[in-house]
Amino acid sequence: MKKLVLSDVHLSLGGKMVDFAGYKMPIQYADGVISEHNAVRNSVGVFDVSHMGEIFISGDKAFNFLQYITSNNLNKLTPGKVQYTCFPNDTGGIVDDFLLYMVSENNYLAVVNASNIQKDLDWMKKHNSFGCNINNQSEEYSLLAVQGPKSIELLQELTNINLSEIKYYHFKVTSISGINNVILSRTGYTGEVGFEIYVKNEYVKELWDALFSTSISLKPIGLAARDTLRLEKGFCLYGNDINDTTSPIEAGLSWITDFSKDFINYKNLKIQNEGGSKMRLVGIEIIDKGIARKDYPIVNEDQNEIGVVTSGTMSPTLNKAIAMGYVPRELSEIGSKIFIKVRKKYIKAKIVSLPFVK
Repeated sequence: MKKLVLSDVHLSLGGKMVDFAGYKMPIQYADGVISEHNAVRNSVGVFDVSHMGEIFISGDKAFNFLQYITSNNLNKLTPGKVQYTCFPNDTGGIVDDFLLYMVSENNYLAVVNASNIQKDLDWMKKHNSFGCNINNQSEEYSLLAVQGPKSIELLQELTNINLSEIKYYHFKVTSISGINNVILSRTGYTGEVGFEIYVKNEYVKELWDALFSTSISLKPIGLAARDTLRLEKGFCLYGNDINDTTSPIEAGLSWITDFSKDFINYKNLKIQNEGGSKMRLVGIEIIDKGIARKDYPIVNEDQNEIGVVTSGTMSPTLNKAIAMGYVPRELSEIGSKIFIKVRKKYIKAKIVSLPFVK
């Protein structure tokens, strides 16, 4: 297991470290998951998500390469903009979902899931008939995510640029607290106002200390609250809600799948998008007492299995159990009554619209 640069800092703050995607990661701190979750929803928190992968792609045909290998349309990008996209595979599933940054013309940064770094590199190299330079710098960068309604106020104390002018899914390469060449990105995985900050490993401790030196009270946040926050917003988690066998259309990601261009497996995905998909990822609200966990069966009133739960938790914001899962498209209507099989019990639930927290 790899250690984060700030591993000792997390331990000193009472961080409970667990194995995740090849790293020892803080899952929660002394105050607990609900306190951390509420801090991000109501104030501001910081996540150390330095396990994420940073892969730079450049070359004269980098645009053509990425336009072919990703689902979204790079024509929407200009330098300083970010795009959520995915690598479709040859069989209708997803190699990985990630953020694509346009640094400059034919110079891009793909921020990928930690568990998929090598898989993504292999996939890109396999399809790199465009002569692109694929440079994996994942071991050189750390990533801190400052998220919550007070995130702009906190970070504004550390930089001279006007943060309120950075639009959602835009970024700047700038200076923060005297640290130069920091990638400051108006993105996040919580649904709140926030920024993700990419910094070279040798400066991450300095950045961490600076974040906690402002006049705004800041709380460290672990993976457990990251999961409850993203699920309340209906954000997919690779390995749970999407994987090598789930299509972006079934997962509700048709908005990042642009059929005005040619990309890997686009013909089959286009057929799905025009009404040929069999399953659909839906939001689920639990009515009876209990929590729906990953891989729990979804059944109908006759106790016949119709689908499976992919993510589930107790929502701290709503104070009720919520989940996501796949059901047949014809059974995915909002308000439909379903049941979750929990061992020998059948827990009443219903299909609801996403996100759970508006």
